Amino acid sequence: MNSYQKESIEIPYGWVVIFCSLILNTIGLGAPNILFVSLKPIAADLDTVRWVPSFAYSLMMLGAGVGGILMGLWMDRKGIWQPALFGSLMIAFGAFMVSFTEGRWTLWVANGLLIGLLGKSAMIAPLVANGMKWFDRRRGLAVAIIASGQGLAGVVWPPLFQYSNDLFGWRQTYLYFAIFALCVMLPLVWLIRKRPPVQKNQIETKSTKLIDETSQGISPWTLQILLWFAVLCCCSAMAMPVVHLVSYGTDLGHSAAHAARLMSVLMGVAFFSRIAFGMLSDRIGPVVTLLIGSASQATMLLVFAAVDTLLSLYIAAALFGLGFAGIMPCYPLIIRLWFPVSQVGWRVAAQYSVAGIGMAIGGSMAGHIFDVTGTYKFAFIGGFAFNVIHLIIVSSLFIRFRKNRTNLQTA
Repeated sequence: MNSYQKESIEIPYGWVVIFCSLILNTIGLGAPNILFVSLKPIAADLDTVRWVPSFAYSLMMLGAGVGGILMGLWMDRKGIWQPALFGSLMIAFGAFMVSFTEGRWTLWVANGLLIGLLGKSAMIAPLVANGMKWFDRRRGLAVAIIASGQGLAGVVWPPLFQYSNDLFGWRQTYLYFAIFALCVMLPLVWLIRKRPPVQKNQIETKSTKLIDETSQGISPWTLQILLWFAVLCCCSAMAMPVVHLVSYGTDLGHSAAHAARLMSVLMGVAFFSRIAFGMLSDRIGPVVTLLIGSASQATMLLVFAAVDTLLSLYIAAALFGLGFAGIMPCYPLIIRLWFPVSQVGWRVAAQYSVAGIGMAIGGSMAGHIFDVTGTYKFAFIGGFAFNVIHLIIVSSLFIRFRKNRTNLQTA
């Protein structure tokens, strides 16, 4: 056991940071969940086609991706306090603006600029990068807990928003969410304001890096580009059922309440699965864990294209949540293993930025495919093709570095 492992930086307050970050991420993810549940009512109310609210989601993810890099740089210089505070305010303001929208442009600006670029951008990559700095021995579990906000949000928000939509309408739902976000997120930001501990003997040396161009035949930038392309493909595939599952369920003749519960099942399983995958990463390494999650996601995309009964949809949603949840937490861990710790902040933010682009592409593409074909089945098949490309890239990297398996599983 090396000195880095003997002198752990972990302290009890780190868990306060992790769980406050989890709740912040969960609330921040309420904004896209309103859009998922309200996609058809928004399109009908604005007298437009379904790609318009789908494009609002795409703009949100693009904005969150680009903004995440800026928020990551801000966090590296000033700590998590300022970007998290600013992002919380912008999410609340953006949701408030959506509640008064009368046309597509207001919807797009509120979701893309306020909620995405200036708000949600502070709720994932900066929180993960900050949380990772509080842990060394249980880093995979810590990252997975924060990232599991996606699953928790999927359990809590869809039925709540569906009930609110039925009772008050989608505009009032956005308004009430804005008020809730403002009142709850600000105290949580205050609790995570502390700087993470610094390990005195943590010295960046060439031996701490996995990537050595002379021995591996691959440069850090080549590897980074491959990781970006991989996450672009897997997130494009991921977004197709995630964004359109509620609409898909109602298109097949199931009630809006049952369709919303499909998302709750998917995200509920994903919440627990993500934590389990984080623990698995600490044991077998994030690369193998990523391959397991990706293979499961690819399989279930084909299943979604084939099933239509309510029971089969519930089973497919649960199994999709089981697999896709293990994907995104692996990327920060891989970056921490393959690159110097001094570069983790911006590289994690950039990885999530490209992931956001992938989610935007997949979500919008599925909407367009539906508008052209009248079904989501072809979208799910296209998502499977994206996922196969992801598996090829990650498998190739794993084979290249299999001789360094010990390094791959040791931070």
